Amino acid sequence: MKSVQKIDLGMTGYDELFMNDAERKENKLPRIYDIPISEIDDFPDHPFKVKLDEDMDQLVQSIKERGIITPVTLRPKEDGRYEIVSGHRRKKACELAGFDTVKAEVREMTRDEAIILMVESNLQRSVILPSEKAFSYKMRLEAMNRQGERADLTCSPMDNKLKGVKSAALLKEETGDGQAQVYRYIRLTELIPELLDLVDEGRIAFRPAVELSYLQKEEQRALLEQIAYADATPSLAQAIKLKRFSQDGKLHNEVIESIMSEEKPNQREKINIKYAEARRFIPASVPYEKTGEYILKALEYYHRYQERQKSRNDARYLLQLDFRLRREGQNQRT
Repeated sequence: MKSVQKIDLGMTGYDELFMNDAERKENKLPRIYDIPISEIDDFPDHPFKVKLDEDMDQLVQSIKERGIITPVTLRPKEDGRYEIVSGHRRKKACELAGFDTVKAEVREMTRDEAIILMVESNLQRSVILPSEKAFSYKMRLEAMNRQGERADLTCSPMDNKLKGVKSAALLKEETGDGQAQVYRYIRLTELIPELLDLVDEGRIAFRPAVELSYLQKEEQRALLEQIAYADATPSLAQAIKLKRFSQDGKLHNEVIESIMSEEKPNQREKINIKYAEARRFIPASVPYEKTGEYILKALEYYHRYQERQKSRNDARYLLQLDFRLRREGQNQRT
């Protein structure tokens, strides 16, 4: 089978970061400019969230101490301003650090080229929310398909379909997610924002969320009300049942309430932990999908710690008891 060739996105390499202007010119690389932050606009429909969290605080402190190491990437706009393609968090950190300018590469590129570079650069982050993957995969796949269409405007519908499959195969190679998984993530873009937030928080699991994405928007809003009322989210089996009733045109409020009132096998043992609160104790290197595994391992280590403490306390108690008995025996003899 012929392997899919990867696109060269011109990402900044490690050696390039420390080149001066003369060296960059010699190597035909873009110059680094100090661009006023006030002249930079955000990327339209940017799918990745810029959070003011502990990681941002650390980035701000790092920039204050050492400056910005990796320049942001901009593309010029027709009105003379700039559009940021890569480096939204670094730009925000520079603002919070009190900087008026940011070091940047300025590159001429089309909208679709900018989308591909924007997604590629952000997918290298250690923690990516399901909603971020969903919209970034969708944007990139659409951009890649449009690039294929421009290559041959006379292609048949079947050719267009094949181009879409090839684009998905390329996205699979670059992200590590299989083609089916890529399309499942893209399905999440059909969820209303409130349900998608529950997916990001880990309250709705990924596979049930994919099934729920097939519900009509008014049905999703009715389900959201039931989730809030019952303080419970649908299992995969419940989500599949909701989807089936929706496809049959029979998913009314009473049906949603009936399905959601069904007791799940593990409902009584279920524990809800807010992802945002747990994230404070989880290293940034742990990806989102590994969060549950990390928490279980941490609980296992804590359990072992408690067992060791209990053993030490038991041993200490026995020593104290032995000492007391010996002392009482000596007192009786005297």
